[in-house]
Amino acid sequence: MVSPTPMYVAAGVALAALVVFVAYRKGKADGIQQAQRTASREAHDDATEREPPVDVGDRVTLGIKEFNVHHSGERVAVCKQEGFVVFVDGVPDSADVGDVIDAEVVSFGPDRTSAEAEYVGS
Repeated sequence: MVSPTPMYVAAGVALAALVVFVAYRKGKADGIQQAQRTASREAHDDATEREPPVDVGDRVTLGIKEFNVHHSGERVAVCKQEGFVVFVDGVPDSADVGDVIDAEVVSFGPDRTSAEAEYVGS
């Protein structure tokens, strides 16, 4: 029987270590994603159990958290007021995440868990 050379043994050990590391990282990432989904679900459940912190016609000052494409196909700013999501239409293309804008609440989403607003300035 021919014994493997030290180079092949080292390569095999390195490959095994890499496989274990990748599996560990994937498991850790899956755990983080699950925790984020759980936190998001809990925030949604909390939102359905409380009155919105805004009302139709309110003018509010909001920070832009991110941008999404709305069901209308238009780019909308995703903002929050006391943890309540407000989608703002009509935000200028020059606006960026972190900018503070003024908007007027025009309607609520299903179950009043989010609101729609129109940009009125910054």
